[in-house]
Amino acid sequence: MAPDELKELKIQLQEQLDKGFIRPSSSPWGCPALFVEKKDRGGSVDYGPLNAITIKNKYPIPHIDIPFDRLAGAKVFSKIDLRSGYYR
Repeated sequence: MAPDELKELKIQLQEQLDKGFIRPSSSPWGCPALFVEKKDRGGSVDYGPLNAITIKNKYPIPHIDIPFDRLAGAKVFSKIDLRSGYYR
């Protein structure tokens, strides 16, 4: 980032702090935020670095299609009586 851009960024951040729109972080976790300039001279945050380190969802419960595929050729199905087992 050029020195004049860094100076402008610091001014804008201080204005945001003074207005109460943002506050200093007290979190032990952090991610680099890259400010990019938009066409209308406004600022925006580039979330690319954050998205690159974000861990995608893991599904501990299988998708509903997997058990149904396993039951495809079955001839015997059983039903568990959960209601009577719950109230005992």
